[in-house]
Amino acid sequence: MSVMSKPPEQDIDESRIDVTEPKRWAAGIPGVAVSLQRGVEQMGAARTVTTLRLLNQREGFDCPGCAWPEPQGHRKLAEFCENGAKAVAEEATLRRVGPEFFAAHPVAELAGKTDYWLGQQGRLTEPVVLREGGTHYEPISWGDAFSLVAGKLAGLAHPDEAVFYTSGRTSNEAAFLYQLLVRSFGTNNLPDCSNMCHESSGAALSETTGIGKGSVGIDDFPRADLIVVVGQNPGTNHPRMLSALEEAKKAGARIVAVNPLPEAGLLRFKNPQNAKGLVGGGTRLADEFLQIRLGGDQALFQAVGNLLLSWDAVDTGFVDGYTAGFAEYAAHVRELDWADVDAATGLPRAQVERFARLLAGSERTIFCWAMGLTQHRHSVPTIREIANVALLRGMIGKPGAGLCPVRGHSNVQGDRTMGIWERMPEQFMAALEAEFGITVPREHGFDTVASIRAMRDGRAKVFFAMGGNFVAATPDTAVTERAVRSCELTVQVSTKLNRSHVVHGRTALILPTLGRTEVDLQHGGEQFVTVEDSMSVVHRSRGRLAPASPRLLSEVSIVCRLARALLGPEHPVPWEEFEKDYDLIRDRISRVVPGCADYNERVRRPDGFVLPHAPRDAREFTGTRTGKANFAAHELTVPHVPPGRLLLQTLRSHDQYNTTIYGLDDRYRGVKNGRRVVFVSPADLDELNLLDGQHVDLVSEWPEDPTGVVERRAERFRVVSYPTAKGCAAAYFPEANSLVPLDSTAEVSGTPTSKSIVVRLERAAG
Repeated sequence: MSVMSKPPEQDIDESRIDVTEPKRWAAGIPGVAVSLQRGVEQMGAARTVTTLRLLNQREGFDCPGCAWPEPQGHRKLAEFCENGAKAVAEEATLRRVGPEFFAAHPVAELAGKTDYWLGQQGRLTEPVVLREGGTHYEPISWGDAFSLVAGKLAGLAHPDEAVFYTSGRTSNEAAFLYQLLVRSFGTNNLPDCSNMCHESSGAALSETTGIGKGSVGIDDFPRADLIVVVGQNPGTNHPRMLSALEEAKKAGARIVAVNPLPEAGLLRFKNPQNAKGLVGGGTRLADEFLQIRLGGDQALFQAVGNLLLSWDAVDTGFVDGYTAGFAEYAAHVRELDWADVDAATGLPRAQVERFARLLAGSERTIFCWAMGLTQHRHSVPTIREIANVALLRGMIGKPGAGLCPVRGHSNVQGDRTMGIWERMPEQFMAALEAEFGITVPREHGFDTVASIRAMRDGRAKVFFAMGGNFVAATPDTAVTERAVRSCELTVQVSTKLNRSHVVHGRTALILPTLGRTEVDLQHGGEQFVTVEDSMSVVHRSRGRLAPASPRLLSEVSIVCRLARALLGPEHPVPWEEFEKDYDLIRDRISRVVPGCADYNERVRRPDGFVLPHAPRDAREFTGTRTGKANFAAHELTVPHVPPGRLLLQTLRSHDQYNTTIYGLDDRYRGVKNGRRVVFVSPADLDELNLLDGQHVDLVSEWPEDPTGVVERRAERFRVVSYPTAKGCAAAYFPEANSLVPLDSTAEVSGTPTSKSIVVRLERAAG
């Protein structure tokens, strides 16, 4: 093992935090340099070149990071971004976590380490078990591991006492088999990471258009007149989106950014793929920046709707022919109280009107959003207000226009398509039964929040996670940790060490699996898997690197072998054959999953295929209750923050993806060498009598008890004076997850409200 591949011995030293001015542009030469640096540190120079050459290429593997689509047709030699390069370096690292590591480190010691330190130790190499009362994880054979899990599951009083979680990195093939296993076992307890991110988008769009997915493709961006980016930070979370925005800008589009924080990537993009980006000034992206207060987006789009109606800027042909509920919506919005709009948004009236004029004048508008909209109490009404404006202007079902929820993790949308949901529709369930000759339950299962409650209350006793880092990703950290620790058995299918391995049930298993970058060789030969991107394109992904250990199993193998141990050899599903040949899985997908006919043939096309979307393809809205696109009239929510308090949102550093922390440099926001920071506007610091650089405790307040509020505390955060919207603050997750109450969830979707936490800042002791 080379010196460069050794993991860090020291953990984060928060006293070394260095803060400089935030950047006014994204990518450029620093993006290239960091990509190469992280690759060499983890993989060495030769392996870095080999691996990055295959990333997002037709003959290679899909990025394990975000779900932004690859271009159709020609692809660049470097079809990846800085964070994609970091994600691959983390997975293809030369660092290893084997039996000797666990022998040297008791679990109690590991539990005291940060998420960053745990993740940097390297790839897991063989299955390990922590016995009840034990102090160390110990090696266990695969056969004994499957027997342990199957025995515990079979001994439950009811299948609903088990919870089966899924992360977005799981392939379509593994996800399809996983939900089939879980439903064959007899439960719909299939929470997933969608519950915590875009569940609100799916709930809102299902009511509006009948399909809980976006209605645009990557080729719509250069055709657009106007692109609205709301509650999203593409420069960190979906960096390749900046290239699409730059292409649209060059084609004449205007771009509007709506966000409490100025995001470097939306200000100016220095594209590392061309000379202007590397040594020139780059491309200014946002023509208008609306620095809105947290939770004020619903008010903004109601105000826009009011103005469009008053100007008669309505596509009456579309509204009359394709929509329902317009009269009720129009009557409601015309009565809008502009004082509420001012209070909720904090925006100048003139700027709101300029934004509305842009929408009124655009013939082709794309509306993009991410978790800045989906994690509020009123998220579903907010997203439906955006859809209302799109319907007013006829922006569904034509080139260069549509609704674009930008999904996070690589295959999170594909997992849902394949059946990972606690409330799958009857059509899917009936198709499963007909195809496999099994009986599947119909009672809805637990989502993520309900799963935590069930474990907390003793109603769920086994927790099985197919990927992800459940403990670090979920809200109300203390409650979640107690809930997980109360389980009789926890099982984590993982590539690397994380928080969920050290916050465990009475017995715990870690089952190491192949990464997206690695060759998957089965008895039927070398296999590939498929994924679905954020715009409904399904395509192949084939790993090319040698596995990190000969003792790793693919996710498909893990599911199939557990199924045989749990359900027995007489079960009608041919699990053993599925493990040998993934084409057989795809044959079944083609007969069960809507839109996936001829799956094996179509995924072998160079760019895969696009799943059908009737609103996008034909302006058909048969999936709604009315058979048309539905307007919605929602009462306006104006977030209320008591005096002396701020509204806090959790967010990612530029050096992380979801709960995976690549490093300690949030380059665009000017933070280095630490993570426990809270971003506060200078005006709020003055009013609160706090200083930049001071240390504070963050205390969230939630009216959970009839007698008053219940407080949650996250200690010792460095204050960073930052140009965020007044009355708002921001801190990184997972460090600030402890402040999000378990019972504070979005209406309809149940998503935790991680973007609207009422907090006060108290001076830290010492």
